[in-house]
Amino acid sequence: MSSAARVTIDSESAAAPQRRRYSIAEKRRIVEQTLAPGNSVARVAREHGVNSNLVFGWRRQYQRGLLGGIVQATALLPVTVSEPPAALEPAPPVSAPTAPGILQLQLPKGRLRIEGAVDPASLRVVLECLLG
Repeated sequence: MSSAARVTIDSESAAAPQRRRYSIAEKRRIVEQTLAPGNSVARVAREHGVNSNLVFGWRRQYQRGLLGGIVQATALLPVTVSEPPAALEPAPPVSAPTAPGILQLQLPKGRLRIEGAVDPASLRVVLECLLG
């Protein structure tokens, strides 16, 4: 017989390292640090030794209210309600229908062609949109 070395592997030491489990309170605390002005997810994750993708996932959970605590609301803009304007002047009467025609505009990204009777108000809107 040959003298073969016997290797014994302890099943406990060969197991994969256990993942760190974070409590909901720890996740919430880390996420809230990322929400502070000037902080980035990557920086906060690095400070806590956590992968930034994991922190992004926790942020989604936080925004859905799954991590308890107060869900940070989106900042609202101030709104001012004013009186409606005085009665608008009636639109000038539309003149007799004109004969159908063709309006064609050559634009940098293509051509605009309007056929038929063109309503002056609609044409004004189109031109204002095109001219910015």
